[in-house]
Amino acid sequence: MTTGGSSAGAGAAAAAGLGPIHQGSDGAGSIRIPSGFCGIYGLKPSFGRVPMWPTSNNDYASHLGPMTRTVADAALMLSVMAGPDDWDRTSLEAAPDDYVGKLDAGIKGLKVAFSTHLGRFPVDAEVAAVVKQAVRAFEDLGCVVEEVKPTFADSHDLIRCLWSAHEAGNYAQYLGEWRNRMDPGLVACIEDGQHYSMVDYVEARGEKLAYWDSVRPLFEKFDLLLTPTLSVAAFPVGRLNPAHWPQHPWDWIRWASFSYPFNFTGQPAASVPAGFTSAGLPVGLQIVGRRFADLTVLQASAAFEAARPWAQRQPMLN
Repeated sequence: MTTGGSSAGAGAAAAAGLGPIHQGSDGAGSIRIPSGFCGIYGLKPSFGRVPMWPTSNNDYASHLGPMTRTVADAALMLSVMAGPDDWDRTSLEAAPDDYVGKLDAGIKGLKVAFSTHLGRFPVDAEVAAVVKQAVRAFEDLGCVVEEVKPTFADSHDLIRCLWSAHEAGNYAQYLGEWRNRMDPGLVACIEDGQHYSMVDYVEARGEKLAYWDSVRPLFEKFDLLLTPTLSVAAFPVGRLNPAHWPQHPWDWIRWASFSYPFNFTGQPAASVPAGFTSAGLPVGLQIVGRRFADLTVLQASAAFEAARPWAQRQPMLN
């Protein structure tokens, strides 16, 4: 089955126990997608929490973070990775919080919103059922949980423009010589990006900045938002989309619609293993925190892990 991407090797290696800690990079979900498909823990920290060099040419959307089998390992890893660095002018000035020492403080009393579809996204019924069952653990942990119907701005057309335009800007120069040896999906994405004008791109950047205004009101009321990590469980390797979803030469975005909105906003977001489908495939629960509240996301992840342990599960090897 696919491990997702783009930090696919890190996801597979963590699931297989090939080392305790792995680094992922997340520009539209690339930590959380493989974490969800592989049944491990992955954290996209707040934008700038972990310095990056060379700085990604992805319009302030790319984040570095840990991918591990346990939340404690991720907290320890983040405590080393995080902090300001002059090599990355977008890195946050604040020193890391005590992610390890405060990890088990609990989350009693937190106000938690949850949605299985964020008002607009299709989700496989089995995935939604696992996520709903996982959300009950937060009630047992003393949180005030409320199902919500967010009115976030539309994001699919926005990510298609920004993603393909960035791919075109970074790689179109290689088409003349290497087109026949490049991945066909990448070529299709680059060519899609070339259809956008500079005006289209600048307008999209403006929409991306304004996107936060549609998300902010929810986090003025709630400490956390819970969603599925992905709309589907892992599907056969070699496919870009599940067989029962619309097919496209490069657009994998629709089944990953829960991830990239929080690259737009720069908020911390984690994928924790929430359970399994009837076929034994992992389902991830996404925990999204307020801006800069990385510690809260880690604490919520640790509390959920203690209530619904998963790290003892190992992939079945044939």
